[in-house]
Amino acid sequence: MIQRFSPRVRVSLGSLALLMTSGLALAERPMNVDDAGTLDLGGAKVEFGWSKDDRTKGLEAAVGYGPIENVEVELAGGWARDDDADPEQTFKAVGFAVKWVPLQQETGLSAGLKFEYGREKATDDAGLDETATGKAVIALVQWTLGSGQLLHLNLSREWVEVDDDTEAENGWGLGTAYPLSDQLFLVAEAFGSQHGAPDKAVGVRYEIQEGLKLSGEIGRGNDRSFANLGIAWEF
Repeated sequence: MIQRFSPRVRVSLGSLALLMTSGLALAERPMNVDDAGTLDLGGAKVEFGWSKDDRTKGLEAAVGYGPIENVEVELAGGWARDDDADPEQTFKAVGFAVKWVPLQQETGLSAGLKFEYGREKATDDAGLDETATGKAVIALVQWTLGSGQLLHLNLSREWVEVDDDTEAENGWGLGTAYPLSDQLFLVAEAFGSQHGAPDKAVGVRYEIQEGLKLSGEIGRGNDRSFANLGIAWEF
């Protein structure tokens, strides 16, 4: 689905600041590194969030569903505005993802794959009208400790096309979610691309009641700061 208008930007073609690469779909909030888990059969989720990357601020919404065992499908849309650009630029994006995790365990190793597709349009008052499409395949690996701590590894291959010009890039991500209590998790992550410097972030995830979670994260990398806030409901 659509990224949080910040750290997943890895490939940029022309004047388009792509919001999709290294994860067209959202990981579990507030993280950008995805976990190796899916919704239960028949389960669903709804997410809303706010994000910023330097001067670019955005909003996004996402839904997910578990149609069969060990499979999750996701759909999202997002909007962002770059106030620092002259003239001001606006971005609109939609994305779709399928997540398949055949190996899922309460403790120990879990592993699967994710396919993502996204489309984004950038416009401004000076006539900019540029559309990009992107797709990615991501290997998901997770190790769950007896303490409840989660360790995540993502390895991806991404393709972005603008005006018949395509670029490909390899991506990676490392993350952890550490339980401070039954409801509160501390999260930390680092992620990047083959030819770029990594981004690093820390945050928290708090479960208000079963299935309803609030989250936030701040980070820095590549000479800018980024952040996101959100709410998610699984049912």
